[in-house]
Amino acid sequence: MSKPLVAIVGRPNVGKSTLFNGLAEKKVSIIEDIPGVTRDRIYCDAQWLDHTFTLIDTGGIEFLDPERDGIQTGIREQAQLAVHEADVIIFLTDARAGVVQEDQMIAEMLRKSGKPVVVTVNKVDSSRQEMDVYEFYSLGLGDPVGISAVNRINFGDLLDRVTEDFPPALPEEDSDVVRIALVGRPNVGKSTLTNALLGYKRSLVSDEMGTTRDAVDSVWNFKGRRFILIDTAGMRRKGKIDLPVERYSVLRALRSVDHCDVAVLVLDARDKVTEQDKKIAGYIHESGKGVILLMNKWDAVEKDTQTQLRYTEEVRKELVFMQYAPVLYASALTGQRIQRLGDLAAYVAEQQSLRISTSVLNDLLNDAKLINPPPSRKGRVAKLYYMTEVSVKPPTFVLFANDASLIHFSYMRFIENRLRESFGFEGTPIRLLVRSKKEDDARA
Repeated sequence: MSKPLVAIVGRPNVGKSTLFNGLAEKKVSIIEDIPGVTRDRIYCDAQWLDHTFTLIDTGGIEFLDPERDGIQTGIREQAQLAVHEADVIIFLTDARAGVVQEDQMIAEMLRKSGKPVVVTVNKVDSSRQEMDVYEFYSLGLGDPVGISAVNRINFGDLLDRVTEDFPPALPEEDSDVVRIALVGRPNVGKSTLTNALLGYKRSLVSDEMGTTRDAVDSVWNFKGRRFILIDTAGMRRKGKIDLPVERYSVLRALRSVDHCDVAVLVLDARDKVTEQDKKIAGYIHESGKGVILLMNKWDAVEKDTQTQLRYTEEVRKELVFMQYAPVLYASALTGQRIQRLGDLAAYVAEQQSLRISTSVLNDLLNDAKLINPPPSRKGRVAKLYYMTEVSVKPPTFVLFANDASLIHFSYMRFIENRLRESFGFEGTPIRLLVRSKKEDDARA
């Protein structure tokens, strides 16, 4: 399911970036930057208590400086797009400046959006300034929350208010329906592939990069099974993203990955694997989604009997963290092999939901210990007690040991490889966690 979006908006110099960076500290909650896709920190994943959400930063909104109107128009458009996408809005103001005219104008813009707004008064650094918060009731957007972004004061109350307004969780969709997100760089053929699979022109196709702005959902019936195809905007690297609308097209594409069962990373066979492809692959991997690597435009490559083998070797070398992903060589333009995508997506979705009983896992663990005994460190030998699968999508396993710190990541990789050799898990990442457990407890 897609994570709720929380946008931080306000005029310049009220502390939006400070608040964004403050909320992105792991001291507040378990937070990680979205890996790889952008480096301008326009958004990050965050967690507060049992709520996970995406936080969006925006530029300062100005209405009253005619000399900078061209620049400010772009920033306002960016902020308005963030507001349009957001589920909850943090409207940041400045206690020291009080309510100014631009605050009133922004408040009016937010009222028209109809979105939940949490008025947040920054720079409340002492008890003497707490009285200044009451002035912001005049904005007519509910009870304001006083904070200090610099000193991280009252972040808990702010996040409690923000998460109260999250939309209710939607019921689980039909498990037989597989949601497939087609993702990749601009102009690699995602829309052409969508149209070819559906048999009609659902998405606009053009040689101009960035034609697709929104994620587009389409129903695809294949061999009696129902799929949802999500054609997403191309994800450019940071230096190539100029328009505010394009920045949020990337955000929509990332949300589509969050909401899919299987991500199809569309690659251009003429370019093989680029740095941006690696970053997109990294986001899919970290999101724990099933993945298929589709090498598109295969018809445009001069081939001999070893070409596909060489390409596969290079893909494995460049995407070393994604060795589990199947590679499909196809051409959306000619239709070559694209129908194999349905069978492969259904198979990967099944692999994502594969459950292994604890007794079978423990048999595997005992065999693994005989082949490769657990490591030792500073005279202490690691003892592995048992392993169990705790969740699926992605398959997640917990390995209980006497001391988790003794288990090196290389040994975890060995266990993961044993799992894949025994059960497949093709097309899906595996999460393998280690927990410490006293020997007496392990025997109980």
